[in-house]
Amino acid sequence: MKEHLKTSVRVSGKGDTKQKAIADALNAVQRTVLKGSSNIILRIEPQDVEIVSASVKASTEKFLFVFLPRKRELYSVVLDVSLDVTLLNVQEIHFTPV
Repeated sequence: MKEHLKTSVRVSGKGDTKQKAIADALNAVQRTVLKGSSNIILRIEPQDVEIVSASVKASTEKFLFVFLPRKRELYSVVLDVSLDVTLLNVQEIHFTPV
């Protein structure tokens, strides 16, 4: 009924700081695992994280195209995360009519 599965997922994230970009990518791990399974996920344990790509896009924006220039940065990261997933197989649960 309870099964262990080792898998790897590729996730991406964006943010205005490095920490927010990585946190956004790691928050997408659960959504990605749930998409690929119809079972109930009990635990997701990351075993290893590899950085596939990390980039930053810098731009300068100005108020009314002239005043108050400020530099904006957008960080994006793509990660490969190796996971150890514990799940509950729904097909093995037998329900009895009452």
